[in-house]
Amino acid sequence: MYSPETTKYLIHLTLQIEGVVDKPDVVGAIFGQTEGLLGEDLDLRDLQRTGRVGRIDVQITTKRGETKGEILISSSLDRAETALLASSLETIDRVGPCTARVKVDRIEDIRVTKRRKIVERAKELLLEDFDEGAINSDDLLDEVREVIRIEKLEYLGEERVHAGPNVMASDAIIIVEGRADVINLLRYGIKNAVAVEGTNVPRIIIDLCSQKTATTLLDGDRGGELILRELLQVAEIDFVAYSPRGKSVEEMSRKEIVKALRNKVPAEVITDHTPDEEGVERIPAGAYAATEDEQPPEQQRERSQKPPSTLGEHMADVRNRNIARFLSPDYTVLLESNATDVEGALQNLNGDVEGLVVDRIIDQKLLDQIGGRDLEFVAARDFKGIIKRPLSIRLIKIG
Repeated sequence: MYSPETTKYLIHLTLQIEGVVDKPDVVGAIFGQTEGLLGEDLDLRDLQRTGRVGRIDVQITTKRGETKGEILISSSLDRAETALLASSLETIDRVGPCTARVKVDRIEDIRVTKRRKIVERAKELLLEDFDEGAINSDDLLDEVREVIRIEKLEYLGEERVHAGPNVMASDAIIIVEGRADVINLLRYGIKNAVAVEGTNVPRIIIDLCSQKTATTLLDGDRGGELILRELLQVAEIDFVAYSPRGKSVEEMSRKEIVKALRNKVPAEVITDHTPDEEGVERIPAGAYAATEDEQPPEQQRERSQKPPSTLGEHMADVRNRNIARFLSPDYTVLLESNATDVEGALQNLNGDVEGLVVDRIIDQKLLDQIGGRDLEFVAARDFKGIIKRPLSIRLIKIG
């Protein structure tokens, strides 16, 4: 129809003829009635001969003695010349013996159409072929830093357990499960982590725990619980930090790691209070802070002015006060209500809720309602009649 190498514009014309004609009749009328109309420079035959105008494409249909159709003419002339040529075609008033009407429908800029197709295809290629190979400077930097972190790993003892570079020099160590956990802590600048690598605790870990302040930070799953039990039996653990339920240490963000370490629990508190058959941890509130009656007046005044900032402080603060607190991930109070109105408070709760601390007994019905809120923990006075415990929620009994 037209040469894609040279064509700039495509003239679209509509044709209506009062009679029956053929394509050659239409083409003949075009050449015959425009000859000499625009002068020698824009003569249609000469323009076709020199390739500045493409061949004339005529598409017609005849019905009930009337012929209708479309005429397409490609042009490599400039805009003004193309417009002049198109308007001259509207002067055609007869095709053979029949009256005819020719109207310019539109002049299409082929280059614009090409650009549009190019852009659409480029979008497809970008999404399909460059998705996995896209260059991201952050990814490149992380890859390089990963090599440095791996090179900083040390191997301790006969078991050659993985450890950060500062384990031997530091006064405190953080015990994690595996090599990937040590690398993740190195990523955030924590260089005193050592991997226990299984429930069979290596001798070097036991020796380090006897010499340094030892804190465990294990995965929030069944495997992490088993390793913690083993460590508490064979090593001198000072503190226990909890990762989010169902999340491994290697997946934790910097904020999650810092929060877990900040809210670590003294090991002696949980040594005799490991989860029972119902999966409930019994942690005395007194292990975190003295009650108001036990505190000196100066500390009571200071405590009343400074809001609780850790889980332990909230547990001690809620105890024997018949209140409930819904806490955010940074342990600020999102909502406080009467302990007997937890069900109603759940309906009005908004925001990112981390857990609930409540001075009342939790039964199965209430626990099911709480389970629908995707909480990390529930600390309560006691848990009664719990048959089905949500695996994603850590249950803590305030002793």
